[in-house]
Amino acid sequence: MSEETKIDTTELGEKIVRVLKTIYDPEIPVDIYELGLIYDVFVNEEFETKILMTLTTPNCPVAETLPVEVEEKVKSIDLVKDCEVEITFDPPWSQDLMSDEAKLELGLL
Repeated sequence: MSEETKIDTTELGEKIVRVLKTIYDPEIPVDIYELGLIYDVFVNEEFETKILMTLTTPNCPVAETLPVEVEEKVKSIDLVKDCEVEITFDPPWSQDLMSDEAKLELGLL
């Protein structure tokens, strides 16, 4: 891997995180990244991305639409060639996964 590719994938990863921070769970006024719903963001040398995420519950009302929104918004980034969103419930989401910023926003700190 060339140094240039490494920098590009790192920068792209940061752009992806910025985009993820614009997506909100409709029931909680905190973005999905700060909520801890994003477990991992992978970017390969071809700028294909994979997002490993969870939902607050398996029967979350946005289970059908939230992963599609994540995929579409990440695909809208210029360098991204493709995006796959994988939903997992292992480990299950809990409030412990929320950032301090999110906990503060929701009055949990």
